[in-house]
Amino acid sequence: MSLFLPAQVIRAKRNQEILSDADIRRFIEGIGAGEVSEAQIGAFTMACFLNGMTPQETAALTLAMRDSGDVVDWSGSGIAPETIIDKHSTGGTGDENVSLIVAPLVAACGVSMPMISARGLGHTGGEVDLMEAMPGVAIAPSTEMFRQAVVSAGAAIIGPTPRLAPADAAIYYVRDVTATVESIPLITASILSKKLAAGVSGLVMSVNYGSGAFMPTYAEAEVLAQSLIAVARIAGLPMVAPIVEMDEIMGDAIGSRLQLREVIDFLSGGKQESRIRALVIEISAEILVMVGLAASKDEATDLAEAHLADGSALDRFQRMVTSLGGPEDLAANPYAYFPAAPIIAPLPSPATGFVEKVDAYAVGIAMVGLGAGRKLASDLLDQDVGLTGMVHIGDAISEGEPLCILHCRSQADFDTAARAITAAIAIGSTKPDRRPVITGRLSTLV
Repeated sequence: MSLFLPAQVIRAKRNQEILSDADIRRFIEGIGAGEVSEAQIGAFTMACFLNGMTPQETAALTLAMRDSGDVVDWSGSGIAPETIIDKHSTGGTGDENVSLIVAPLVAACGVSMPMISARGLGHTGGEVDLMEAMPGVAIAPSTEMFRQAVVSAGAAIIGPTPRLAPADAAIYYVRDVTATVESIPLITASILSKKLAAGVSGLVMSVNYGSGAFMPTYAEAEVLAQSLIAVARIAGLPMVAPIVEMDEIMGDAIGSRLQLREVIDFLSGGKQESRIRALVIEISAEILVMVGLAASKDEATDLAEAHLADGSALDRFQRMVTSLGGPEDLAANPYAYFPAAPIIAPLPSPATGFVEKVDAYAVGIAMVGLGAGRKLASDLLDQDVGLTGMVHIGDAISEGEPLCILHCRSQADFDTAARAITAAIAIGSTKPDRRPVITGRLSTLV
């Protein structure tokens, strides 16, 4: 084997050369072997950020990161390989609820869903934060515990582990402190490497845009979706990427345990906010058609709605929680495990009219101020604070009626959040049209 010098790979990418699959793989292997320093990872990611990567380079990076640790082996599990599907999104204010609803719902229909997710950062939340808010739940289990949870419950949502795509964790840490997080190829490789490490046979991933998402415009979301689809095609991973508008929060709640209550209520047949319901059903239908459990979107929709109605999706949610170490009665008795914040009070509307705008970014930042989100990856969340009952674009409202209900630690926190959220909501005299949730779709299947 020839002498490996990380600087040669960095120099080539700095000089806008196309890296070979072998060069990329050796660089990633060098990270695991301690042969590549953090400074060299930073130089590499900046070169990729400034000069881009071809789809083939991005695919090579994805596969090398996948192979940097374990790849879950589902053989002998009794699970049909074609039914092992993952769901992911690029994130957004309140969006993490969707995964916690979709996973048990499609599991009830016969899908097996191993989902490796992330914590929230900035104005967006993360599925791992919601899972961690349930007492006893293991968010970084062993590969075997993860595997067994999927076998027994049909779904398991966990965070990154030291054994699944560890190179991604090393690279992401450096990206976070070197202003290279926004690189489309690096985003693509980070997402897909973890999905492939989970041993899935397909992926449905929403790419979100708007004030509540990281991508502000449809055009930017489409560029990321195109990158994901191109690399998934090279890697042989069937994938569908709905493009989702997130100019307001998804669902009615923000805050880990408040969102969990919303998830349980949704699965129990209670309140189902229209936008989150539309997205849940659409993504579930895409998954059911992908695995062949339904012949058409209409048939898949009927199947998903039937399993919502008969309680089997809620049962799968509880089985998932239990299989990861959580309480056996959480779904039936959530209030026993989710304490209330000291101050729970409505935020009154300053005017009468129709909700014309909800700045989801501003709302998310207000929640960070309460402690429901984090400024730094190392920050601990206050799992009990946040908001519920959020208004949505097109809602009629009278002066004094609640824009939302705030759950806070102190009156000072309430006052600060109240000012920010009131400023984030525009009320006018004309009722705006309700906008579609899904505004585009890309797929490897066509």
